[in-house]
Amino acid sequence: MADSSSKGVAVTAALREYLLDHSLPRSAAQLALVEATRVAMGDLAIMQIAEEQGPFLTWLAQLVGARNAVEVGTFTGLSALCIAEGLPAHGRLTCFDINEEFVAVGRPYWEAAGVADRIDVVVGPAAITLAEFEPSEPIDFVFIDADKPGYRIYFESLVTKMRSGGVMVFDNSLYFGAVVTGATDADVVAIREVNDLVAADPRVETVLLNVGDGLLMARVV
Repeated sequence: MADSSSKGVAVTAALREYLLDHSLPRSAAQLALVEATRVAMGDLAIMQIAEEQGPFLTWLAQLVGARNAVEVGTFTGLSALCIAEGLPAHGRLTCFDINEEFVAVGRPYWEAAGVADRIDVVVGPAAITLAEFEPSEPIDFVFIDADKPGYRIYFESLVTKMRSGGVMVFDNSLYFGAVVTGATDADVVAIREVNDLVAADPRVETVLLNVGDGLLMARVV
């Protein structure tokens, strides 16, 4: 009898294309930004979200009915573009990032997609700018993909500003599988700690998904 605990499938390049072919269509702006990031960033392009995460973020923002969203860690703006495309015309996405030069790569593609007017960017150390952030209404959706030791701070800064039923998503929550090894790298340790912290927090209900490099999803109760 097959072991039902081993049903997971390694995502090859061909399987990733299959996933994308059966997900929300990626906009022309998304596809162009993926390529622009590869050209502009070189090896740093690995910091961009996994391509199959983009349609998921759009779909999830729509599913939650998000009108007021926040992103911590924007890089060249692919995840911001995907989230903004999942918001209604009157929706707002506030992005927190420390590097305006990286964000500038994505701005023309936000414009091309017709969502630039939905996106505000706050530049500076997120631990400081988030502490000062006072949303005009409770936050519906949060995506965190920034420095890993900061995840705990960002969680604590934002969870109290979210509505009941709002969803917070953390990227890199499996950290290339290193969370279940004895790795002592500071980023791995930080991810393990925040995974444990959020899963045990009574203010949220969590599920950890093997999508891209792992997405920890927390629903505010």
